[in-house]
Amino acid sequence: MFQNLRSEDRGALLHEGAGHSVVSAFVEIIFDNSDNRIPVDKEEVRLRRTVASKKDEYYLDGKHVSKTEVMNLLESAGFSRSNPYYVVQQGKIASLTLMKDSERLDLLKEIGGTRVYEDRRRESLKIMQETANKRKQIDQVVRYLEERLRELDEEKEELKKYQQLDKQRRSLEYTILDHELNDARNELASMDDNRRQISERMSQADNEVVELRERVKSLEKEIKASTKGINETKSEKGDAEKKRTEALKVVSQIELDLRDLKDRISSEKRAKDEAVRELNSMRKESEKSKSELAQISKVHAAKLKEEEDISKSIMDREKRLSILYQKQGRATQFKNEAARDEWLRKEIHDLERVLLSNRKQESLLQDESQKLKDEINKLTNHIESRRSESSKLEAVLADKQKNHNDFTKQKNALQDERKSFWKEENSVTAEIDRLKEDLVKDIRRGLNSVSRIIRDHGIGGVFGPVLELVDCEEKFFTAVEVTAGNSLFHVVVENDDISTRIIQVLTREKGGRVTFIPLNRVHAPNVNVPQSSDFVPLLKKLKFRAEHRRAFEQVFGRTVICRDLETATRVARSNSLDCITLDGDQVAKKGGMTGGFYDSRRSRLKFVKVIRDNKAEIEKKTAHLENVGKKLKDILL
Repeated sequence: MFQNLRSEDRGALLHEGAGHSVVSAFVEIIFDNSDNRIPVDKEEVRLRRTVASKKDEYYLDGKHVSKTEVMNLLESAGFSRSNPYYVVQQGKIASLTLMKDSERLDLLKEIGGTRVYEDRRRESLKIMQETANKRKQIDQVVRYLEERLRELDEEKEELKKYQQLDKQRRSLEYTILDHELNDARNELASMDDNRRQISERMSQADNEVVELRERVKSLEKEIKASTKGINETKSEKGDAEKKRTEALKVVSQIELDLRDLKDRISSEKRAKDEAVRELNSMRKESEKSKSELAQISKVHAAKLKEEEDISKSIMDREKRLSILYQKQGRATQFKNEAARDEWLRKEIHDLERVLLSNRKQESLLQDESQKLKDEINKLTNHIESRRSESSKLEAVLADKQKNHNDFTKQKNALQDERKSFWKEENSVTAEIDRLKEDLVKDIRRGLNSVSRIIRDHGIGGVFGPVLELVDCEEKFFTAVEVTAGNSLFHVVVENDDISTRIIQVLTREKGGRVTFIPLNRVHAPNVNVPQSSDFVPLLKKLKFRAEHRRAFEQVFGRTVICRDLETATRVARSNSLDCITLDGDQVAKKGGMTGGFYDSRRSRLKFVKVIRDNKAEIEKKTAHLENVGKKLKDILL
């Protein structure tokens, strides 16, 4: 029951007391197996159990075995693990007396060691059942093989008959071919004579053909030059007609603008004349008002003087009156006080009336003088504003005339520039069309079909052919093209689902054949290229996007560039690498060599680069033309 103890109890069982602690212990029993009671082919059987704080292992004759194997071995020898008789536990006798008959039977089977054989019997029955099932399957396979053998025997007999008949057919064909060969030899002899005669005539005809070819070449050159001149003349004629129509439009527009300007000038002149007339009238009115003001001022001054004279006379009379009053006395002048007061009130009333009339006259004259001054200031301001407006209109008219002359010069310059742009665009477009015609026809048809399918079906994740995705220096064009071969036209896609869809559509529409490189299926080779001055990996000389790297590793990852063929041969032999020179000579790592003349004038990468550069230049020129057109529209408006 060691496996049921806790770790502290296990340690106490192994060692308790003073001294060094013991971490493990073992118990070993040696059985006398001379009567072969234990099913082991030895006279002595050693059974050992080793225990530790975390270890519990069994060994049989020094070999490690499991606990189950030990129990089965002991039960087969008559030792029961559930009811041992060498140690009687407490309560065991009472449990034996209270057992049922079936339990006692199980106990006897355990004591007798028969349970092990029953377990093995059940396992054996299970194995026999599985064996029977496998046997049935084998019988089915054997029956299928027998039927197939019968079919093969029949086919063998048919093959023998076919071989016999084929042998007869070949003998007959050989006989017929022999007769035909003899006839052909006779005819060949006669044809040799005819050939000699014909060869003599052919040599003469060849000389004539050479002369005719030279004449044809010269005529073709003349025709090309004439055609080119005709095309240029036609283009110049079309340009001239376009220029003429545009010039007529511009002239009519300018005439209309000029007429508008003349109308505006005439209206401005009329307004100026009217302003001058109004200015003269205003000046006359101002002079008249000034003269009237002078007269009124004179009258006013006279009135003021008259008023002063009257005031002085009144004062003198009052003085005289007071003197007279003093002289006569109050009693002699008036009869009574009331009469005197009446006379004084009358005099005061008369004097107040005169003074009030003088004041009214003075206020009227001052108001009229102020009105005249205000009107004079208003007319002066109006005259100044008319003068400034007239000067502004004259300056605007001069600016309009100057702008008209500048715009006319700019229009002529822009028309010439546009004509040159159109001519350059036509030449660039013709060059691009000529370059595109040199590409492979079937591959171009397939790539065009792919582009059309992508556009019509809205398929994304297509990056384009390797030819359009790669870029490098021009000196590596030949090495790249020879290394890739037709792989230059393989289309790189994101995953294999996209390529499957496009292939289905190509098959359905009969749109040609295209090879795809799905990035999710590409497993680039892991090539370890050593550092050396004799070669450099081709992949390092290419320019491409990072997400397309696996596709380029698959096509170019196994190849290095060497400076000459001897170096390529040595590197391929020593480093097991595929080598290529800048001239396109290849040396495979298995020993094969490919080389010879390569026409770099028909380089596909060069064509693609020229097309890419021309497209960029066309886009730039088109944008410039649009800007010029906008400027022309602005000028016309």
